[in-house]
Amino acid sequence: MAKLKLNPDPTFTAPVCIPVPGGEADPVAFTFKHRTREQVAEWLQNKEASDAEAVLACAVGWDLADEFNAENVARLCNNYPGAAGAIVVAYLEELRGARAKN
Repeated sequence: MAKLKLNPDPTFTAPVCIPVPGGEADPVAFTFKHRTREQVAEWLQNKEASDAEAVLACAVGWDLADEFNAENVARLCNNYPGAAGAIVVAYLEELRGARAKN
């Protein structure tokens, strides 16, 4: 049985279903940065960030063959317009523990 730690790990991995136009959403594992409640509130104040900047601000890696970097994140966001929103929503839901654990 896992024990709760008052100081969580600095990163965590969670699946994100990337919407694919005309097809089924494709799940991709992302590695995210942990943030406190106050840090999340501050991060959400940045309304000027591009989709790629928003993803880079919350994620540090992914389970794709392509390297996780600014250019490839921008390409993902450009080729799959719903990707950034799905990633940010999954990140916030994971931080607040909304994902159903079975």
